[in-house]
Amino acid sequence: MSNLSSLGKEGLLPQEEMLEVGRKKSSLFIGLPKEKAFQENRIAIVPDAVQLLISHGNEVWVESGAGDNANFTDNEYSEAGAKIVYDTKEVYQADIIMKVEPPTMEEIDLMKGRQTLVSALQITTQSREYIEKLLDKKITALAFEYIQDESGFMPIIRSMSEIAGNTSLLIASEYLSNANNGKGLMLGGIAGVTPTQVVIIGAGTVGECAARAAMGLGASVKVFDNSLSKLRRLQNDVNTRVYTSVIQPKVLSKALRRADVVIGALRSNDKRTPCVVSDEMVEAMKDGSVIVDVSIDQGGCVETSQVTNHASPVFTKYGVVHYCVPNIPSRVARTASFALSNLLTPTLLRISYEGGLENVLRRDVGLRHGVYLCHGILTHSMVGDWFEMPHKNIDLLIASL
Repeated sequence: MSNLSSLGKEGLLPQEEMLEVGRKKSSLFIGLPKEKAFQENRIAIVPDAVQLLISHGNEVWVESGAGDNANFTDNEYSEAGAKIVYDTKEVYQADIIMKVEPPTMEEIDLMKGRQTLVSALQITTQSREYIEKLLDKKITALAFEYIQDESGFMPIIRSMSEIAGNTSLLIASEYLSNANNGKGLMLGGIAGVTPTQVVIIGAGTVGECAARAAMGLGASVKVFDNSLSKLRRLQNDVNTRVYTSVIQPKVLSKALRRADVVIGALRSNDKRTPCVVSDEMVEAMKDGSVIVDVSIDQGGCVETSQVTNHASPVFTKYGVVHYCVPNIPSRVARTASFALSNLLTPTLLRISYEGGLENVLRRDVGLRHGVYLCHGILTHSMVGDWFEMPHKNIDLLIASL
């Protein structure tokens, strides 16, 4: 009875309220190495973003010359508050490494381990040994191409695709003009003159932006894709009637014979883009017409396409100019760098504000989707299946941290 009485008294006493303990803001140590990949001109964080990060109490080290190809000088980064380092190994001692291209095997060797890597993965170009080397270093790695926003879209992929779509029309315009020994055509149309004929193969983001740019210049546009939903969405997004068709060889061949410009913008979730434009179709095209195969990084959708580079971007076959440079956004590196930086900087500020990457990952499903390594554990099912390696569920792993 006395025990019950004392229990009742204790139950009536005022109790301390349990409140959530506020997360301690953390200071990030960020490193920006110079890109060593062939003709990669972009940089992940621009000087304006560096200034913003440093104003929030973070530290940024930039390898000397890292921004040169995008026309950002060391002086601009230094004035923004970054420390300029001249030893590549030194910049790889940062806690967070921000790159555009995946690090090479040699660059992974420079890393101290137990760091966070934010870069592209480009799974089709990697090997099992590459993943194992990152695992040995206990790296937490996020891939640009897998990060999603609140709507489930991939913002970095979409942003780079928009740049590629718009730039592809500018490239075609260059090689149609007399300046590059082209046919002397203006890409577009004026009153009383037959407009330029543009054929776009693929109705994704690249195709949509290319179509919008071409129609804005007054060109006659035809869009082909095997997905009716993509074609319907493109019709709605461009807000005007545009010729669309599924990819039927007879119809496509007829359109190509009249085309002045062809934009190859097909994408594939598998290893290779389907090849829908045959050698015979290209041979039947008009002399001096231009093919810009944006999908060349997945093999290309034109049979005659061969990988070129920014130094020697075109070749001619059957009298048709072929532009087949992978990584078109790197051609406009400054714009592409701003686009990357504007998407990545808010994430870095959130990581700093919420006290670490793990705290952000617990709340942000889209960012969690971009993680393929977490503290040296493979967590992305697609990467695991691709390399036939065991992986763990990222949701369960984050919950246990």
